[in-house]
This record gives sequence, C-alpha cells and structure tokens, in this order.
Amino acid sequence: MMVAAAVCPCPPLLVSEVAVGAAHELDAARAACTDAVGVLAAARPDRLVVVGPLQGDAGPERYPEGSTGSFRGFGVDLGVRLGADRGTATERELPPGPAVGAWLLERTGWADVLVEGLGVGEHLAAERCVQEGRDIAAGEERVALLVMGDASACRTLKAPGYLDERAAPFDAEAARALGAVDTAALRALDSGLARELMVSGRAPWQVLAGAAEGTALEGRLLYEDAPYGVGYIVAAWS
Repeated sequence: MMVAAAVCPCPPLLVSEVAVGAAHELDAARAACTDAVGVLAAARPDRLVVVGPLQGDAGPERYPEGSTGSFRGFGVDLGVRLGADRGTATERELPPGPAVGAWLLERTGWADVLVEGLGVGEHLAAERCVQEGRDIAAGEERVALLVMGDASACRTLKAPGYLDERAAPFDAEAARALGAVDTAALRALDSGLARELMVSGRAPWQVLAGAAEGTALEGRLLYEDAPYGVGYIVAAWS
C-alpha cells in the first residue's frame, strides 16, 4: 500500500552543481523538494519508487536499486546512484528525470530503504500509467513514491515552448490536484494538451494517481512557480 508521496520538478538546473552561478534562482524550489522528501522519510516505507518521465513512446522502463546516472551531458562530471549498490543494477543509465530524483535522495541523506526507479514515456496512455501505479502499490508492504516531472514549458515568451495562454490554467489545475490529492483530476489530465504544452509530469502524475487509489492520504502544495517560463510544482502526500 502507498503511505506517502513527494512530487518534485526534474529540470537538471535543480541540481546545484549543474546550475552553478544561477543556482540561487531555484533555492526555494530545492528547499521545498527537501521538505517533500522529508515527508517520505517520516512515513518509514519499506520501499521507495522514483517515478520519472521518458521522452516520446519510451517505457515503462524499470531501474533496479543501484542503477546509476550522470549529468555529464549537462557539462558536469557528477554521477548519482539510485539507492545502495547491492549488485542488482543493469548497464542501462538513469534518464535525466529519475537521475534528478536520485540526486535529491543523496542530497537529503536517504538510506536503509530499498529504492527502485520507473520511467514512463510522455505518450503513455493514462490508463496504462494508472495501472502502473496500481501495480506499484499492490501488496502489504509500505510503499512511498518520489514523483518527478515538470508542468508546462510554455508560460512566458522566453519559455522553451514560447507563450501559450493555455499553459497557466493547465498548471493551476495540476497544482490544485496535486495539493489536494485529487486523483480523479490527475487521471483526467488531457494527454494531448500536455504534449502540446511540453508537460513532462503528466504520465508520472497519473502513475501516482493509480498508486493512491483507495488511500486516505492528505496533501500539501509546497511550491508552485514558473522560473524560466516552466511550471514547477512541489507537493507532499502523507
């Protein structure tokens, strides 16, 4: 059963070593992510699953504990590991989203709990995402989710996707649903519109919605802003 969840954005710039001189611009987002991960630790799960986005039609892809990733593609010789090295990792490298999640866990000193990863493609149907979440939460063990993904990338003229007037309302509804544990609203997010608005979090959020079915969790919205014209949302469920 799912006992807690943290929702965080996953831009590589969240990693302070990647951001370098601009690191302070996301200090508030990093602080909120730290608080959200603290909620996961307080729930004392038996297993933590880091759910993150993949590009296009990829996934679902599973990453066993010990899987590694790096930010060398972003100009920084920094590697990360998903949980402890127990000899179970494959040669497949963590994609950027789950890698940022691994960095957050290392940064907050996460330890002693089995950590696995799941990557879901931005084109994955909502029904499949929800079923992946149900599968994660099935059984008696206490499961927590660290869900990585950004809202729209079309909030300003300088945003990666330029300005789209549909972006702010989409992000506002997503933030409301994530803060309120509104799983029905998360399941109902329009995947086509999400693709047009460059929302990488849609599929991971719908995995979360499936995992939370039948629970009585309460949520808190810890952060919602659009630095660089990209929507970043942080929420905690417990």
